[in-house]
Amino acid sequence: MRCVIARYPFELTKSGVLASMEGVKPEPITGESVTIGRRRYPAKQVGAIVTRQDRRDFTSGEVVRAMARLGFTCHAHPDAAPVSEPASPLQAASALLGGDAAAPADEHQE
Repeated sequence: MRCVIARYPFELTKSGVLASMEGVKPEPITGESVTIGRRRYPAKQVGAIVTRQDRRDFTSGEVVRAMARLGFTCHAHPDAAPVSEPASPLQAASALLGGDAAAPADEHQE
């Protein structure tokens, strides 16, 4: 598959990526990642090994798009937790205003 990473064209294949990453120890994951074989690698590490370019020359998004097109499983940033909905509209409004929705509503001063 032909893809462009850091403005350079590459002809990548799934078997070629698997061969390139064979025996490579994964670095700690701090951002987007790609599962190759049984291991999960940071996208920047995969890009650096597969393209032989400096990590500053490309984004992890470029690598993730290319690896997803090849059929590898890609993962978002590990700190990106799903956004949960507040239990009520009152709690949502209170959170937007920076208040505490759990405070009793009967404490009005007159």
